Amino acid sequence: MTDFFAGIPTITYDPDATHDFAYRSYDPDEIVMGKTMAEHLRFAVAYWHSFAWEGGDPFGGQTFERPWFGDTMDHAKVKADTAFDMFKILGQPYFCFHDADVRPEGDTFAESTARLHEITDYFGEKMEQTGTKLLWGTANLFSNRRYMSGAATNPDPDVFAYGAATVKECIDVTHKLGGENYVLWGGREGYETLLNTDMKREREQAGRFLQMSVEYARKIGFKGGILIEPKPQEPTKHQYDYDVATVYGFLKDFGLENEVKVNIEQGHAILAGHSFEHELALASALGIFGSIDMNRNDYQSGWDTDQFPNSVPEVALAYYEVLKAGGFTTGGTNFDAKLRRQSLDAQDLILAHVGAMDVCARGLKAAAAMLEDGKLEAARDARYAGWGSARGQDLLNSNLEAINAQVKADNLNPQPASGRQEALENLVNRYL
Repeated sequence: MTDFFAGIPTITYDPDATHDFAYRSYDPDEIVMGKTMAEHLRFAVAYWHSFAWEGGDPFGGQTFERPWFGDTMDHAKVKADTAFDMFKILGQPYFCFHDADVRPEGDTFAESTARLHEITDYFGEKMEQTGTKLLWGTANLFSNRRYMSGAATNPDPDVFAYGAATVKECIDVTHKLGGENYVLWGGREGYETLLNTDMKREREQAGRFLQMSVEYARKIGFKGGILIEPKPQEPTKHQYDYDVATVYGFLKDFGLENEVKVNIEQGHAILAGHSFEHELALASALGIFGSIDMNRNDYQSGWDTDQFPNSVPEVALAYYEVLKAGGFTTGGTNFDAKLRRQSLDAQDLILAHVGAMDVCARGLKAAAAMLEDGKLEAARDARYAGWGSARGQDLLNSNLEAINAQVKADNLNPQPASGRQEALENLVNRYL
């Protein structure tokens, strides 16, 4: 082990602990609805926030000092050593990364690629030693200035080509490491002004880029999930993968609705004007639910603050939709969350994950209790009971003229029924 986390013990489940370094709710072996908590939650650490982020924000630069910050492969290996130390301390089963998180940028594409393969070979050895697995890999097609106008949607074909070649390499290493998913996150696939934007062309480019990515992944035998992460606004005025509904329309346009699912982030749902559970429920209804990035946004700030989750009620409603959807298959709970820039110490990084994992465990148990009790679903079913009747089905198979005649013949005068929102909110609170 490195000495970055020196003195920090392995975190175990101990609900009666009098110190900070224990799980008080997350017992990986506890059975919930027929599976262990570990099997349900499938926790992953995000490499970019935990190890690559330097503590900056829109108004100030680096606040963190880490021994692995630097631009050599030696730094990259120290970062990997420290990361796997943390995975061992936490006992979570998965991690996720972008190519730029794990290797320094080279002077050429070939050098960057060689460095990526070198560090992922190093990962492979450590994964074999520790049993830690890769939930998903992805490519960073947004940080480098070459991508200031997007990657797939860039007006310059050479940038499109560079991005496509990068994705090919990232799919290769994800496949080599046994990654269970590959994620495409279009961080800059959007526009800032229509004055210089051809939206039709850019959507077509993005669609073909995604088609090529799927074609290649399947060609090499990658059987994992292929996911798009919806992202509204920030950093651009409009982004082509705004929310789940937008992504589904995009997938339908390009014949990919049976190949690609979504990785839904809580913070992105909020920026799109939705709730996390809305996006999860819609993805499930459309058959494209894949995985989640678990975090939270500051509701008083106007950007994606990527904080660790700390609200059991919000998390419970999210996992309720996950469980209703049948739970994760290849997906999981990735903590796309970062420390506050004033949280400088190694123990802060550990305790942020400990607290978040406990919140998720409590949320999962509340969600399972709600689902098993069945009262919420019974109330929902009762509200829509009329549509299960012969009359409800006949209406859907009828036409406007026939319906009009029937309303007149029956002198129909329907009266509204209460939606019982407050009673249902009270019901939910009993499980928390």
